[in-house]
Amino acid sequence: MISRRAALGGLLAGGASLATVGVLTNRYTQRWIFGAPAFATEAKSLTIPKLMTGEVRSGVRTFDLDMQKGVSRFFDGIETPTLGINGAYLGPTLKMRSGESVQMNVTNNIGEASTLHWHGLHLPARADGGPHQVIAEGDTWSPKFSVKQRASMFWYHSHMVPRTGPQVYQGLAGMIYVDDEETSRLDLPSDYGVDDIPLVLQDRAFNRDGSFYYGTSMPNVMMGMRGNVLLVNGMVQPYFTASTNKIRLRLLNGSNARFYTIGFDDGRTFQQIGSDGGLLERPFETTQITLAPAERAQIIVDVSDGQPVRLRTFATPNSGMMGGGGMMGQMMGDDLTFEVLDIRPDAQRAKSARVPDRLITLARPAPSQAVRTRRFIMQMGGMMMMGGGSFTINGKSMDMNRIDETVRVNTTEIWQIENTSMMAHPLHIHDVQFRILDRNGVAPPPGETGLKDTVVVAPNERVRLLLSFSDYTDPDRPYMYHCHILEHEDAGMMGQFVVKS
Repeated sequence: MISRRAALGGLLAGGASLATVGVLTNRYTQRWIFGAPAFATEAKSLTIPKLMTGEVRSGVRTFDLDMQKGVSRFFDGIETPTLGINGAYLGPTLKMRSGESVQMNVTNNIGEASTLHWHGLHLPARADGGPHQVIAEGDTWSPKFSVKQRASMFWYHSHMVPRTGPQVYQGLAGMIYVDDEETSRLDLPSDYGVDDIPLVLQDRAFNRDGSFYYGTSMPNVMMGMRGNVLLVNGMVQPYFTASTNKIRLRLLNGSNARFYTIGFDDGRTFQQIGSDGGLLERPFETTQITLAPAERAQIIVDVSDGQPVRLRTFATPNSGMMGGGGMMGQMMGDDLTFEVLDIRPDAQRAKSARVPDRLITLARPAPSQAVRTRRFIMQMGGMMMMGGGSFTINGKSMDMNRIDETVRVNTTEIWQIENTSMMAHPLHIHDVQFRILDRNGVAPPPGETGLKDTVVVAPNERVRLLLSFSDYTDPDRPYMYHCHILEHEDAGMMGQFVVKS
């Protein structure tokens, strides 16, 4: 084993860009090596997921989705068995509008039971697509609900515990665009695939035959499954030709476990305009953002200088052991960096409007409205280094037959999330978009002041969230809250709550 690092190197050959990557060869230590066997691919224009607006039937916007097996070609001459939705890998971008009724007809043809969860959407528990809404092989599930969201980018993915990790890894995921009247009035880049670009980031490891490698050994469970190749919309090192001076990038960390710190190779600034659940009140300028699994961000980059620029990742040590990388984190590739997207500005580009100083209006968080505070402690216990540890919230591993919390409809609560484990955890809460009140008593940074459904909690950190529960009650069907490192979720770091009248 030559090195723990993997390379996604650019190589010019005959005027074409050629990316060459090594593959996983030692399944115990999970170290990466350069060289043989190496897969290569020529640089290709970024694939934009098909935009699907559905069909309006009897006043209901209806989407027909087929979960299916497929074969993908991430590298030249190499075929990889995959899963997808209406395609070989990943699914279409579903576009809908706030206030309308939608129906999802989801047919399962992947050869095993699965689910499809509408991540970030506020909807009835029976339509949530969590582990209780199982779709048997060959069956069709048809949830119907109203879109009660502010405009943003959400996503959908398998939630088949304990198979969430491997099913998402193989490709069962896609994006959701929601529009509304307030944001439609803003002069933001919004031409899908032209100046409004979705980017799904997923790291993957490959076996020698080109198939995905998904490990279940102790390091894979403890740290979450991580790979040494970055796929962007299912592509390796794509490029995008910019025909406008400003580009809106909608970023989704769709990886099982890896955190990404994202910026541009020339250090240029960009404006973040949105987070998980919608736009921020005001854009803010920065050079880097960090996204944990399931987190989203909307950014606008200016390429009016006409210079090619590369979106890339930087080392993110706070995702590793003890929040600072450590030997295990290094073995698992916490220090890897990836090339995400080459942006090549056209010589002739359309002008773009100035980003407004104010985007939307959000109510100021009012913790005084909370009727109670609940405490949640995320833990990794037992003989973890020996592969026999436990993943718990409040000392309990997930039990499908146990309801952990009961909340009342039309109430607001504070949920205090604490992390006593040795690594950061992104906590996702179904049904609600929440506001972050503080981290260890300190107000959140600008990128976390908007609506969120996933929050990172670092080791020894205490984060307070403000949540309001409205509209839907169901005493029997629960929503989930869980770590969105999918291997942790599958291993038990998940709980259930119901909303009652």
